[in-house]
Amino acid sequence: MTIKKGIGKFLKYGTLVSSFCFIAVTMAQVYARFFMESAPSWTEEAARFFFIYAMSFAAGLAMKGNYYVKFDVVYNKLNTKQKLVLNFIVSLLSILLFLILTYYALQFVNVGISERSPSVGFSMAIAFGSIVIMGVFITMYAIWDFIKHLKKLKQ
Repeated sequence: MTIKKGIGKFLKYGTLVSSFCFIAVTMAQVYARFFMESAPSWTEEAARFFFIYAMSFAAGLAMKGNYYVKFDVVYNKLNTKQKLVLNFIVSLLSILLFLILTYYALQFVNVGISERSPSVGFSMAIAFGSIVIMGVFITMYAIWDFIKHLKKLKQ
């Protein structure tokens, strides 16, 4: 298995597990609100954590599959060479943006180590770590995209 396939599987299963857990915790919360005296306080916070992680894992997959929104009104009017240059520039800017995001996300995680979530009591670094996951994997796919566009430009 290649590294790309392994990372893709990791992100896919991370998204699936996080989404499943989000649904399960949300269903438990709904059940508790209807059939118990009071809903457990941890369910809302846990659902939030799982949702954030599901989105963080899925963000890398969206970059891999090229599913982000594009404004292609102008793009479709460009010739092939101009499209290659624009794709190259967009990949380069994506790398820079998400490297910066990842750098500051790591600092954010460091700040969250000493803070605790109110209901569950987990370190907030766990919640903030989702931003690092998103930044790292979007950056990786942007780098691979950049290399692909660089090779096309050199042809």
